[in-house]
Amino acid sequence: MVSVVLDNLAAGMTAKELIKDYPPLTEQSIRAAIAYAAELSHERVLAVPA
Repeated sequence: MVSVVLDNLAAGMTAKELIKDYPPLTEQSIRAAIAYAAELSHERVLAVPA
């Protein structure tokens, strides 16, 4: 469902429109999907043993 939320937001849909089209969603769940995507996009540096 995260990809559905993100795809629709990226296409210009508002949170209210998303909630109307997908009644199980809430503003909180939409924010959670955005936060999850932000977390996945963070770059991390891992030390690799030689």
